[in-house]
Formats: sequence, structure tokens, C-alpha cells
Amino acid sequence: MNIESLPLPSIIRQKLFGAGFLTLDDFNGLKPSQLSKELNSSLEEACEVLKTIDDVNLVRNTLKDGTNGCRMALEILQEEQRQKSIITFCEEIDDMLGGGIPLGKTTEICGAPGVGKTQMCMQLAVDVQIPTVFGGIEGEALYIDTEGSFIVERASEIATAVVEHCGRIAASQQNHDQLNAMNTFTEDSVLSGIHYSRCQDFVELIAFINTLPKFLSAHPKVRIIIIDSVAFHFRHDIDNLSLRTRLLNGLAQNLIKLAMENTIAVVLTNQMTTKFGGEDGSSRLIPALGESWGHAATIRMILYWQASQRLAMLYKSPSRQEKTVPYQVAKCGIRSNPSEVFGQKWQQKLTVEENPAKRRKVSSKN
Repeated sequence: MNIESLPLPSIIRQKLFGAGFLTLDDFNGLKPSQLSKELNSSLEEACEVLKTIDDVNLVRNTLKDGTNGCRMALEILQEEQRQKSIITFCEEIDDMLGGGIPLGKTTEICGAPGVGKTQMCMQLAVDVQIPTVFGGIEGEALYIDTEGSFIVERASEIATAVVEHCGRIAASQQNHDQLNAMNTFTEDSVLSGIHYSRCQDFVELIAFINTLPKFLSAHPKVRIIIIDSVAFHFRHDIDNLSLRTRLLNGLAQNLIKLAMENTIAVVLTNQMTTKFGGEDGSSRLIPALGESWGHAATIRMILYWQASQRLAMLYKSPSRQEKTVPYQVAKCGIRSNPSEVFGQKWQQKLTVEENPAKRRKVSSKN
């Protein structure tokens, strides 16, 4: 296949021609650092080229086997109905999502600082390890930290609370299988099941994402990948909005592919930014990274404050209705709000104007 057919910007194709690259075979065994030197370009641009070539080769190989990658809709439906979800330990959020964070999909959690995004991520990294005899998935977690906000002491507190919760269930029901499972389901085993990686810039993040297929092959028990947050480096390190959009689109496609092919949950946190320009000169908070990024994740949940109450809004989902529910961040982790007065009283107060991200189409470069 000639590189003229590659879905790359013309300026990049010209660089490839100038460096002597004519067909896809010319890239066999080439590393990003080597291609970067050949093209006299940045490492991220070289990664983008090689990622595009890998995607094209995958499609070509799929077409060769005669299946064209087609599946029956009934098969997909039955497969999704069999999939378990990762609970959040907040019953209202779990019900809103249809059982919890789904496997095989990407979920974006947006919110302002301090509202509980990282707390939610640490809770999920623990909950994914709940043994199957308690209705859990009994998997492991990969936690990719871009902001340095992961606190292992806090993760330990959450792990202890979940282990004690399962222990109380086993003791009350005197279930033999559950009691046996508690011999190995401990705080230490939970912390051992969280694989942690600190990415210092967007180049490290993209490079690490590209190595995830090998990582998942070596760690088949991983059932959730958490990136906290996806926005940090892209907002602060890249001024070229066109480049940022291309890199984010490539990253999103990689993560969607990983989620579907490996039946894992991918959870991304995103920051909020201020949008000015209302007719009355007002401003409001919207998720960062622009409007095009809003289509990247399958599910988008927005966490925000209303008065002193934390609220979680399901903003985007292919199968669930938009809804807003309360939650709290307690010492033991994410939990349901103990107040019983939420219901009608709070729902009546959630108007379009009060909601920080309610559906007005905007174009933002932030």
C-alpha cells in the first residue's frame, strides 16, 4: 500500500516522501525515536504516524480473513447483558449507570477540583477486586496518574473499608465460599492489585498507552484502566490546538479499542473550564478539552456541587436516561447520601440554569 493513501495531513506525507518512505513495508520494525530522527520531527508526530499505520494494517488484515469484522447485533446484545459492572458503593450512582461502571466501554468523569473525581477513581480501583462470590469481578486495576493526586494512604483506607464490608456480609450469612474468599481478600492483596504508573507529560502518557496491549497480556486480571486526569498535560503542555485535537483523538481511539477488545472498563477524569459569552454576559463551567473531545467517551458523568451537596449527573449514555443523584465522600470512600430528603425536593431544584453543564451547544478551545 502506498503512503499516499494514508489518512495523514499532507505536510506529514510530504515529509515521509522526502525521507524516502514510499510503502507501509518501509516502516516495519521502525521505532518512534528512529522515525522522529528520519523526519526531523517531534516524537509525538512520529508516534501519530506509526499509530495510523498500525490501524491501517489492522483493517487490511481484518479484510483479508473474509469476515470484514462483522458481528450479529443479537450476539453483541447478549454479550453486553452478560457483562458485569464495577460498583461505586453509591447505590444511587450505580442505579443511574445501570449497575455501575460498565466493562468494555470508556467512561469520563468530569468535575471541579475537590468534588471527588480522584476519590471515585480510587474507589473503583478497589471495588474491581471484590471477589466473585460477593458479586464482584475479582480483577485488578491499572491507575495512570498524571497529576500526582493518588494518595496510597487514602487508597488503603478505602480498601480496608471494602474488605471489612465484605467480611461482615460473609460473617452474617455464614456462607462457606465467602468465608474462604476472605482468607485472601485483604487490604494488602487489594493494594497489590493496583498497578500504579506516574506519567510526567503527555509524551509519556501517549507512549504508555501505546504499550498497554503488551501490559494487558502480561496482566490478564486487569479489568479497569484509570487515567487521572486525561486533561492535565494536554491543557498545560500543548499550545497548538490542532495538534492537541489530533493527539487526543488518537488516544481516545486507542482506549476505545482496548476497552472493547479486552473487555475492560476505561475511566478518564477531566477538569472543568469556564465558558463565557452568554447572552446576559454570564459564565458557566463546562468540561475541558473542547467540544470534539465530548464525543470521545461512551459515557460522561459530571460531578458538581449544589450548595453543600455533592451531585453526580449522567450527562451522556447510549442506553440510560439523563439523571442527577446525590453522593458523599466519607472516610470509608464513596457512599450514598445518608439524607432521605433528596428525591423530589432536590430534583425540583435542578433546573437548566443551575446545572453547570446543561445542554447548550458551545464551542470552546479550552
